[in-house]
Amino acid sequence: MSDYEWATPKTTMENLTLTKQPTELNEPTLDILEEGLLHKIMLVFDLPTRLPGVFVVGLALLLVALTSASWWLFTADQAMAQLVGVLLALFMAADMTLLISLPQQKVSYGPWKAQLFVLALPRIVATLGLAVLANWLQEDWALWLFLGVQVAGMAAFIWGYFIEPFRLKLTAVMTFTDRLPLGTDPIRVLHISDLHVERLTDREAKVLELAREANPDLIVISGDYVNLSYNRDPKTLQQVRQLLGQLSAPHGVYATLGSPPVDLRETVVPIFDDLPHITLLRHGWQQVEMGNGRSLTVLGMDCTHDLPVDAGRLARLVSAAPADAPQLLVYHSPELMPEAAEQDIDLYVCGHTHGGQVRVPFLGPIFTSSQLGRRFVMGLYKIRHTTLYISRGIGLEGLSAPRVRFMCPPEMTLITMMPNG
Repeated sequence: MSDYEWATPKTTMENLTLTKQPTELNEPTLDILEEGLLHKIMLVFDLPTRLPGVFVVGLALLLVALTSASWWLFTADQAMAQLVGVLLALFMAADMTLLISLPQQKVSYGPWKAQLFVLALPRIVATLGLAVLANWLQEDWALWLFLGVQVAGMAAFIWGYFIEPFRLKLTAVMTFTDRLPLGTDPIRVLHISDLHVERLTDREAKVLELAREANPDLIVISGDYVNLSYNRDPKTLQQVRQLLGQLSAPHGVYATLGSPPVDLRETVVPIFDDLPHITLLRHGWQQVEMGNGRSLTVLGMDCTHDLPVDAGRLARLVSAAPADAPQLLVYHSPELMPEAAEQDIDLYVCGHTHGGQVRVPFLGPIFTSSQLGRRFVMGLYKIRHTTLYISRGIGLEGLSAPRVRFMCPPEMTLITMMPNG
């Protein structure tokens, strides 16, 4: 039997589109992301979510006491060590208060118990580092440096949780292809990635506002619709459906699935059942005729992060799709860029990395969650005839990961495809 079957042709806005989808998909048995170190670290830090709140507070105070004792051990100054312990406890109490308030303020809905310890880690490490330096500094200098570092941490906390995640903007990009005839009108593609919905907030309302303002020919979405902590939550799934149902474009909306641990196939795929205007492409392609000589082939694939599996699927997909029009690959991760360039795909859009989500000056992203590391992190890349754009995404990672962005604001991307020359 062929890997493909013809879907019923759709007529949208008087323009014919033809779709091919697979008859079945065999997913790899090994989940690459769940076996990765980053995911395992997130699971370890997520353990406090199972503890009663009083135990979590007690464990936090124990960490403060151990840090204070370490300061005393390094400096032999008991009074200073006690003062540092009290101040550190106050800063952590402020962290906890703000974390607990986030759902009430409709900022984020992550587990505060787990995030408390993730935020405590840099506070404690910085305190221990200053304890070591205190032997070479005057006592007042050591205390003032401690206060300065902790206040800076609080400022970063407020910025990362309350401000930057809501600075969603539209990034404009232009790219060129030989497969559009000279004189043809450009094709405007709006790319959305990594919604990671916990609950609908002002950020998701901004998504709809920017989508209307962009006035694209078509919209593509490259996966990770739900937050990892809420991917089985019925209310979250219903709200994602509500959000997606409000997206529309003259020539359709085309979506693919994200990482398997996030976009659980049994819970996320049903979101798309009977959704108007949206076509879920699972290792399939759709040829979109837009009139006036404009045509685009949209290629969509499930992402497994098993690179040999996904590379093989991409090769088979490209060989089956028409090559007389520009080809747009929508795939969740940038990990297939070398293979996409070999296949001469015109435009490849993805997300997954969040641009790092937290970036450090001069160092860049702390994590990318990509098997290609820092090779493709965010923004525009080009290899041969293939242009890649990696979106910083819109939402935030789940489990114990702090719901923060730092030096990496969310974005949607409006890509204008132009005839080359």
